[in-house]
Amino acid sequence: MRLADVAGRISREHFEKRNLQVQTKADGTPVTDADRGIERLLRDAVGAEFADDGFTGEEYPETHGSSGFRWIVDPIDGTKSFVRGIPLYANLIALQEDGEIVFGLINLPSAQTTVHAELGKGCWSNGVQVRVSDRSDLDGAYVMATWLEDWDLQVIDDLHACGAVVRTWGDAFGYAMVACGRVDAVVDYTAQPFDLAPMSVIIEEAGGRFTSLDGRRTFDALNGMASNGLIHDELLEHVSPKTASTTDAQRAI
Repeated sequence: MRLADVAGRISREHFEKRNLQVQTKADGTPVTDADRGIERLLRDAVGAEFADDGFTGEEYPETHGSSGFRWIVDPIDGTKSFVRGIPLYANLIALQEDGEIVFGLINLPSAQTTVHAELGKGCWSNGVQVRVSDRSDLDGAYVMATWLEDWDLQVIDDLHACGAVVRTWGDAFGYAMVACGRVDAVVDYTAQPFDLAPMSVIIEEAGGRFTSLDGRRTFDALNGMASNGLIHDELLEHVSPKTASTTDAQRAI
């Protein structure tokens, strides 16, 4: 939690001063001096206290360790929001032990919310234990998306026909809202492992379910979906790329 406090303070200071130095990476996404500075700080802090642990972050090459533990960090998730002054950015920290995520944290500094979970110890938001919603069907369910550019329009139409409400309160904020029971699911067609690493333990400890879009319990499939568990399989039938491809083929016949 100390790491999250420091990352939150630094990112909030940059956010409020609006003096960001923004560059464009090779993949077309923005990166700021805050992203890089926070990751360097977290790397140094982990290295000083857990010298044998590995470390994976968004901005710098991976450091391999020998302890069986690996830290996975996104210093600022939602950099596009961060750059535009939208307060839904987050600091993400996950700890992996022998392939299993055992700790996950979503820190939303400007929203003054921290959601974290440790394996077997529940999910907590600002010190209060939280759980996912109890909605059992898609009718009336709130389904979040980070963006809609990579969604098949037919999928959106199908979800609307089922009565689902599709909103774009995305990035880590959407996962935090699922864990706290305020929305029912979030779908990411495009995501990196460091975007999703904390989500499995957070969502599962809140009573929900996290998978890739082909139903596997993994955070490194370059996509992901979290839900309250009750609507998970039904939602997967609509949003999985295989289903979308089949629908496209049927429309073309």
